[in-house]
Amino acid sequence: MRFAGRILVSLAATVSLASLASAATITGTIKGPDGKPFMGAFVVAENPQTHMSVNVLSDAEGRYHIDNLPAASYTLRIRALGYASDPREKVGLGGDQKTSFDFALKTAPVAWSDLTTYQGRQLLPHTAQHDLSHKDPFFATCWQSCHSFQNKMAPQTLDTAGARARIQYMREGMHVTVSDEKAADFADYIALMFGPDSPKPASADLAPQYKSLVRTFSPEAMKIAYVEYDFPAPNGLGPWSAVEDEDGMMWIPYYGRGNAVVRLDPATGAMKEFPLPVSATAAGVHSAFPGPDGNIWFTEAGRGRIGKVNPKTGQVAEYQNTPTADGKKTTAHTVRMDAQGMVWATGGPAITSFDPKTNEFKHYDLGGTYGVTLAANGDVWFTSFVAAGPIARISKDGKLSKFYPPTKGKPQRLELDKDGNVWFTERQGNKLGRFDPKTESFKEFPLPGPEASPYAIGIDRDGMVWYSSHEQDTLGRFDPKTETVTEYPFPQSEISMREFFLDSKGRMWFGSSDNNKVGYFYLQ
Repeated sequence: MRFAGRILVSLAATVSLASLASAATITGTIKGPDGKPFMGAFVVAENPQTHMSVNVLSDAEGRYHIDNLPAASYTLRIRALGYASDPREKVGLGGDQKTSFDFALKTAPVAWSDLTTYQGRQLLPHTAQHDLSHKDPFFATCWQSCHSFQNKMAPQTLDTAGARARIQYMREGMHVTVSDEKAADFADYIALMFGPDSPKPASADLAPQYKSLVRTFSPEAMKIAYVEYDFPAPNGLGPWSAVEDEDGMMWIPYYGRGNAVVRLDPATGAMKEFPLPVSATAAGVHSAFPGPDGNIWFTEAGRGRIGKVNPKTGQVAEYQNTPTADGKKTTAHTVRMDAQGMVWATGGPAITSFDPKTNEFKHYDLGGTYGVTLAANGDVWFTSFVAAGPIARISKDGKLSKFYPPTKGKPQRLELDKDGNVWFTERQGNKLGRFDPKTESFKEFPLPGPEASPYAIGIDRDGMVWYSSHEQDTLGRFDPKTETVTEYPFPQSEISMREFFLDSKGRMWFGSSDNNKVGYFYLQ
């Protein structure tokens, strides 16, 4: 069922504001099974009626606080891997009420769905055909292209038919190319690992290597908070990102079979769907971006189209990307519209520009492009997500220049800082890169973790560089002045963040497609 017009009363508008006429506060402490203060437990305040949640962490003294909650009835629950606690339901808060709840944890099994992506790859039993390394076709095709295992496989028992359905969705809904032979092989592995006769232990903590794979976080990392909106996604994977328009509305590409662009009003929580004309085919709306012309531009990765939504009329227009000069079929991946009204899209086998005034497409010779961002001087910057991929620039005069980082780390996303430096993620190089256009020089920064795998990137108002880790399922904040990283836990096991957008209030917005959530994070 489509959710156009569904209303969600928002916590988000109140949680990050400095002053409110009336706002409630919940505080308390978390103690471990030994009775000592417990650091690092997520305390989640959820309004069951609105499906909105605020997530905070207990500090080194076991204390937590959730401020600026609007009057409502909440459910309080704890999420801490290897531990459990009874939830507190129907916690009624009114006005500026202050209340306190303490929680005592007890030990509990670690479900396979609770693991990070990296932990799962290490702990799932290997077979003669699949070791889940980077060279494993299953890892490279399924795991990297679509999703990990936590939400789509681990919570259920999958027989061969169920596993084949997952692979078929990947092929049709996610537009991942895989032969019938490989598809059957992948389905057999999934059915073995998540079927009724799986060789893996009943819970992940029973695996001998589990304890060695548990990573800790610093007391500083406990200061992060997340505000999340549930995103109804009956047609598959949900929100790919969320970006603010000039009116403060957030625009969300609904990927897979969703075939829509969705508008979220952060002040009320209302979501409105703008459906594409197509329904039977998975369009794969991969990216959305508010243009200076007042339209919301988007891409259809599954059909190689660029489109726009008129927010006032709801009218949708689509434009089929044309082949390159040598006849190669083109795609459309991530979209931006520059100040001159030109639309830019990444993809393969070339960069695409589209002129809405003439409806003309133009292509530039760089394949495998993924990220795109706009510079104040009119330059457009790109990453090429291939092994030796460059950082590329198309200047105002249409000249394409390519710059190759020292590490062949597959640059994925990029952003510009206030000085015009280009920051980018090297997902397989496990580094952040910085390119100075003035000197045409690179500097790279190794990131912590066995596989840092940075994906999304954003720069906040303080100049801090944020990234999401695809394998560790964490957030990282890099300080360019000290060249240090603070890693932060995420409330869900699978982070699946692809783009960050800073809004006018300084909040960093994200979509978490595999969790069907959209929201923002901030430091308390």
